[in-house]
Amino acid sequence: MSEPEPIIEARGLTRHYRRPRRSLLRPGRAVPALRDVSFTIHSGQRFGIVGESGSGKSTLIRLLAALDRPTSGTVTFAGREIHGVPERQLGFLRRDLQVVFQDPTGSLDPRMRVRDIVCEPLVAHGHPDRAGRLAELLAAVGLPEDTARSYPHQLSGGQRQRVSIARALAPEPRVLVADEAVSALDVSVRAQILNLLADLVERYSLTLVFVSHDLSVVRHVCDTVAVLHAGELVELGPVDRVYRSPRHDYTRELIAAVPTVRSALTRFSREEPQQ
Repeated sequence: MSEPEPIIEARGLTRHYRRPRRSLLRPGRAVPALRDVSFTIHSGQRFGIVGESGSGKSTLIRLLAALDRPTSGTVTFAGREIHGVPERQLGFLRRDLQVVFQDPTGSLDPRMRVRDIVCEPLVAHGHPDRAGRLAELLAAVGLPEDTARSYPHQLSGGQRQRVSIARALAPEPRVLVADEAVSALDVSVRAQILNLLADLVERYSLTLVFVSHDLSVVRHVCDTVAVLHAGELVELGPVDRVYRSPRHDYTRELIAAVPTVRSALTRFSREEPQQ
């Protein structure tokens, strides 16, 4: 059986940021956020990116989504290099790669109703049946139809994150990036959203890039994990192998230090009422 095709390839990704100039005689110095990071994500893979705050996770995601440019190195999406390409030519990436962010409150416009939030990408891409697609998406993320008339402040944190997921799914992407998408939620709600993401990835044959500071969470939804530390890729491999037999001291520290959601995942099944 042949290996699935690569969907994202990062080669030698390095990103330096320059600190502000302290004086005319002391120019700002370059601070590395990523150093020579390389990996391949194949279609259908569930790829986790783990690291503490400041490890380079956010910088890496911005580069994969063409929201920033590397100092050196390349990113290709489905065989097409994405950096140095004018924004007007990145329509394929804006459709095929969608991001669910950490804070659903901050990522949803409080002045818009849910129906307008979810349909915003459909309008941008000229979808012919927005009403039908809206109903399908709300059902897919486990929200009742009347949620469409609500504003974000009228929903719970878990419901708001379900709206964020529905919006990300609207243009039928190939890749779903979950950037710390459950870290702002209560543990019980976190388990429900993790199960939902796993179900949706399976149902829509998505490639998942799941970013977290918690290796135990990544183990629940991913098959492969990349561990970042101080901007460097220090470990990469099947998540069960990395969890059982970590090869880098930093990975061992992560496993020993982070809390586990295993008990919550045991207590709260997919059939639990949503929150």
